[in-house]
This record gives sequence, C-alpha cells and structure tokens, in this order.
Amino acid sequence: MLVLVGLMGAGKSSVGKRLSEYLNVGFIDADQEIEKAAGMNIVEIFEKFGENYFRSGEKKVINRLILSEPQVLSTGGGAFMCKEIREVIKRYGFSIWLKADLETLWPRVSGKGNRPLLNNKYPKQELENLIIERDPIYKKANITIESKANISHLAMVDKIIQKLKKHNILTRTTQ
Repeated sequence: MLVLVGLMGAGKSSVGKRLSEYLNVGFIDADQEIEKAAGMNIVEIFEKFGENYFRSGEKKVINRLILSEPQVLSTGGGAFMCKEIREVIKRYGFSIWLKADLETLWPRVSGKGNRPLLNNKYPKQELENLIIERDPIYKKANITIESKANISHLAMVDKIIQKLKKHNILTRTTQ
C-alpha cells in the first residue's frame, strides 16, 4: 500500500490517481471515503461536529482502508499528524510525502470553500502556519517528493517511481 501524505493542494489525489494507473492498482481517496461513511462532505462534518469528530472518523476509515488490497491511498492533510495513523501506515504501507511550499500551495487552495481549516479571516497565514506545524511530522514519511507549481502530474509520478525503485518497493510484477 502506497500512502500519499502532505498538505492540502500538494497533489495527493491527482498524482495518486495517475500513480495508481501507472502501477495498475486501485486508488482510494480517504477524504472521499470519509464523506461516504458520514453521508456529508468534509465542510459539513467540520461545521456540524467539529474537527475532533472528523479526525476520529478519519482514523477509523484509514485503519480500514490500509488493510485493503495493494493500492495507492491519498490521505487528508491532517491524517499523518495522528501518531496512530502514522504507525498503521508504517506497519502496512509505504508513505510518500508530497512536499510543497506556500507559493505552490496557495494558488491551488485559495478561494475554494472546501478547505475547512482555511475558512477564516486569514487563510494564507493559516496555510503558512500549517506548513510550519506539519512539515516536521511529514518528514517522518518513508520518502519525500517535491511538488512544485510547474511540475506535471506525470513528472511527479516519474519522480515517485524512481524513488520507489531505489527503495526496492517496486517489483517486476507491480510495474
């Protein structure tokens, strides 16, 4: 199980879909699975029940998904912050941090209402705070792939494949 981690806007879902196609394995977006399980979107979950409730559901969903057949799993930006989730990913998967800076992330996420953590008076400052807070934890991922504004999804997939080969993660049967 390849697990993509990183901040919102880093490309976990879009790159994850292309990576799964390249590897001919399934793709699962944890946020979409949480929405299905809750019967509402993430913004609604945050508004009605709060972040703690969302994180509890996220933990349950990821614990279930990580044991599924070999595939690519895109996690929400905050999932890897949970020690229990990091441990289950380490045990059953291989984590890939899509690292992006503020200049890359901000144009991708600004002005969108589907980012509950940025629904405040100073969203760009909040995003910068999330980078400062979360990057030290994301560094615990097995590998790091730089996500830049000018890099294509296919180029990102290529970078991931090259690093996976260096770590002997890919075998001939998965390529």
